[in-house]
Amino acid sequence: MTQLRDGISARTVSTERLRMHVTEVDGRDGAPVVFVHGNVSSSLFWQDTMLRVPAPYRPLAIDLRGFGGTDPEPIDASRGVRDHVDDLVAAFAAMGLDKVHLVGWSMGGGVVLQLLRDHPELVRTATLVNPVSPYGFGGTRGLDGELIDASGAGSGAGGANPDFVRLLGEGDRGADSPLSPRSVMLAFYYKPPFEPADADLFVESMLSTRLGDDHYPGDATTSDVWPGLAPGTRGVLNSIAPNHFRVDDLHTIEVKPPIRWIRGSDDQIVSDTSMFDLAYLGQLGAVPGWPGEETHPPQPMVGQTRAVLDRYAAAGGTYDEVVIADTGHSPHIEKPAEFAAALVDILGKG
Repeated sequence: MTQLRDGISARTVSTERLRMHVTEVDGRDGAPVVFVHGNVSSSLFWQDTMLRVPAPYRPLAIDLRGFGGTDPEPIDASRGVRDHVDDLVAAFAAMGLDKVHLVGWSMGGGVVLQLLRDHPELVRTATLVNPVSPYGFGGTRGLDGELIDASGAGSGAGGANPDFVRLLGEGDRGADSPLSPRSVMLAFYYKPPFEPADADLFVESMLSTRLGDDHYPGDATTSDVWPGLAPGTRGVLNSIAPNHFRVDDLHTIEVKPPIRWIRGSDDQIVSDTSMFDLAYLGQLGAVPGWPGEETHPPQPMVGQTRAVLDRYAAAGGTYDEVVIADTGHSPHIEKPAEFAAALVDILGKG
């Protein structure tokens, strides 16, 4: 299968940390626009968007470690997503990029938030696309992201469905099982019944995910607190667990680039009623023994993001929220023209 669209090329960039796979639009220079993919995906999900970004911008998409064509170096989840942040910063240096526009989708939105927090001087604008909450995924309550338990119980690698992991490892490209990569993508990456023309390519992208304790889903531990599991310290799902990843002080950075938050109105993954949040599934009766809303309410992921960005704005930054109607977790795939217009508009503000 030809993976690259006409007008897009790929190369390997050697950095001081690892070798990273980079796709880019041919023949472009100017201000770089760096696209960061989400979990169980790769830079291939960004190709249509990259081609829609006009000159003089220079669109690039980089595979994170353990995904696509980048080296499968282990992920130290105790650092949150900072392995990914440090890799990207090293790639910028190796490619001679000074300041960049950042676009991050899902988990990649968390990477963009962390990079903005740690290196605001490198960022022209930040676009968050259905981003993971600044308080991580699972295991928190309330708009201030209070940990339900210090262990991060209810989040991390233990929450991954073992059949999905198995079928991912087996390279399943079909839709016979509701837990195959293709079925999960069609049910949750988009709002059904949407099916992208590039579905086969996106399945190949998902299958590039490295598996194991150092990658997806990561290592898990048990907990005395419902639902009996807690994140370990290795791998990708643990890197966005709330006891490892927390960006609640974004408002304290001195340089405050403009932020645009773009999300689909009907996202089932990053949502205040997420179908991947064990607390919400417990409320639905799908995970037994749910202790109740007083102690284990569903995580208000969208509300938490808005609260952090409101503090950013109150401290002198600027952000806006663009909600794309009738759209799921991937507005850049589901509504490409509308998404591209919103993206190009924010690029002009940096």
